[in-house]
Amino acid sequence: MLAPPEYRIGRTIMLGINVEACRSRQKRLLKALEEQSLDAIVITQNEHVQWLAGPRYEWKFSPAAVLFADGRLALVAPNEIPAEAAADEVRTYEAQWLCTLRNDQRAASSSAVLGILREGGNLKRLGVEFSSYPVHVSSQFSAELVDVEPELYRQRRKKDADELAKIRMAISGTEKMYAKAREIICPGINELEVFNQLQAAAVMQYGEALTGTGNDYASGEMGGPARDRKVEDGELYILDLGPAFRGYFADNSRAIAVNGKPTDEQQEAWTYIMKVFAHLESVVKPGKSCKELFLEVQEILKAAPIGEFPHHLGHGIGLYPHEAPHLNSCWDDTFAVGDVFTCEPGLYDERLRFGMRLENDYLVTETGVENLSPFKMELA
Repeated sequence: MLAPPEYRIGRTIMLGINVEACRSRQKRLLKALEEQSLDAIVITQNEHVQWLAGPRYEWKFSPAAVLFADGRLALVAPNEIPAEAAADEVRTYEAQWLCTLRNDQRAASSSAVLGILREGGNLKRLGVEFSSYPVHVSSQFSAELVDVEPELYRQRRKKDADELAKIRMAISGTEKMYAKAREIICPGINELEVFNQLQAAAVMQYGEALTGTGNDYASGEMGGPARDRKVEDGELYILDLGPAFRGYFADNSRAIAVNGKPTDEQQEAWTYIMKVFAHLESVVKPGKSCKELFLEVQEILKAAPIGEFPHHLGHGIGLYPHEAPHLNSCWDDTFAVGDVFTCEPGLYDERLRFGMRLENDYLVTETGVENLSPFKMELA
């Protein structure tokens, strides 16, 4: 699968920008914040800039956007004007001098933001992201600040069609990765070799470089990065794969018996894990409590004769690896239409060498859920 000719890799990725979808998100954000009487919204987090304007910039750059109450959006971009963006104006800042990256990216970007704000008229109330609004701007532009970050995260929960397409593509990469894993994993293979071959499988599926490589590639462990270590006979190899495609993350997991012959204890634990997915698919619908589901799953897994379940049940995915909804007793979220979330029950014990975690990605629909990762889940 090859990327279309307009694809560019480097400072920014512009392939697949849906300008109409970005404009729709801009309008929804302004509509939701009408009662706040904001004159403009300043966006400085990279994910939110991509969500509203389209281009995805690498972590080392500091793009920004200013969305005015009248619907105009000004984009601040590093070095050059992107070929495509859902913006009425684009201003650039010098991110590099003679190809050397500046260390003061945010300060340079903020100078452009200040210029936009000062020319924007009598701006008295600004919506900003409190966790990232730069002091370079706040110290030089006086306005009442309102935190819009919670609203941005709330709106990002419901995935638009263009976002779902990217998430589905990201997940398709994991399917190829697991197929390659089942082909190559055997006693004695080095974890780094597994990592290398799985990354290559995803790259070939996407037809372009990954924008995230995650997550777990350590055999005989709950998780962790690939090590310079040969996997051992009898281990369970937990592969928790979270590659990203154009900024959107997949996140699912499979456990594979290294020798292709799971023990009776491993197989029995697997049956309890599978009960969780059957339960989820029968009860989850809009309005279902995520905390309630987590507690229900705890009871299912407590009945397993071997293994403990010591972590969350899952989380949302999108432009960030962990988003709402949170399938976790520390939150009290409820499922809503358009959520894309993971379910990752696990059981761990030394007798299981060292355990297993299986994870699927789901989309919440009007009537229930759609499994976005319906590929092989067996241990061998």
